[in-house]
Amino acid sequence: MEANTRSTGRLPAAFLTPGSSSFMDFLGAHQPEMLPGNRQLPPVQGVVEAPHGTTIVAVTFLGGVVLAGDRRATMGNMIAQRDIEKVFPADEYSAVGIAGTAGLAVEMVKLFQLELEHFEKVEGAQLSLEGKANRLSTMIRSNLGMAMQGLAVVPLFAGYDVDRGRGRIFSYDVTGGRSEERNYATTGSGSVFARGAMKKLFRDDLTEEQATTLVVQALYDAADDDSATGGPDVARRIYPIITVITEDGFRRLGEDEAAELAGSVLQARLEQPDGPRAALL
Repeated sequence: MEANTRSTGRLPAAFLTPGSSSFMDFLGAHQPEMLPGNRQLPPVQGVVEAPHGTTIVAVTFLGGVVLAGDRRATMGNMIAQRDIEKVFPADEYSAVGIAGTAGLAVEMVKLFQLELEHFEKVEGAQLSLEGKANRLSTMIRSNLGMAMQGLAVVPLFAGYDVDRGRGRIFSYDVTGGRSEERNYATTGSGSVFARGAMKKLFRDDLTEEQATTLVVQALYDAADDDSATGGPDVARRIYPIITVITEDGFRRLGEDEAAELAGSVLQARLEQPDGPRAALL
């Protein structure tokens, strides 16, 4: 027993001792100060100013789900970054789109990726999509202290459920409350405008191409009415991040594909500035 508590070689004994399949539990037992929720902010007066990510959208289609986001981060009334990354693969069959405090959100996504990878290595199998959604809920809840100080993280989680053979979408509130969304979902400052666009354009029989066009239309409408959401920037070649998750796994559209989609939407808007009224053009 004593040998199990000593360091062997370069790795501390903790890394060689069987334990929980949760990486968060492992970190909490051996280095709890590394968990985002355990960090103490210095006393401050007023609201903490930090870059915030904005609009994320997701929609299901016949073969899976599309998760996309604009590229703008804001800090107060200023544009903090024009080309921020807001959509990340969680594992082979799921992805996370982040809205809220950008730095904390990116850190949470990295921890979530480690959590899923750790579980798979320890258990020899992937978590169910429902299980992944629950693990992310726990991480968001652990950030509640910072959320109460204005540093909230409110992601969208989407993936392909290999057991059910379809795409699914989960949304969250700042307390970690989880809801499964039907057909489409949005989060972030432009979410109301994006949701309105998705509501009028969604159909049950969308193809992958139509679904990717739909999310660009929704992000365009969000950018049209919300100053914190960035629309396609043709001059700088900055386009929305668009990811597709199917039975073949996670795929991010390349820059040329995103540019072509954005270009077609922009061209159509020259003739119809408010976008399509019902079905996708």
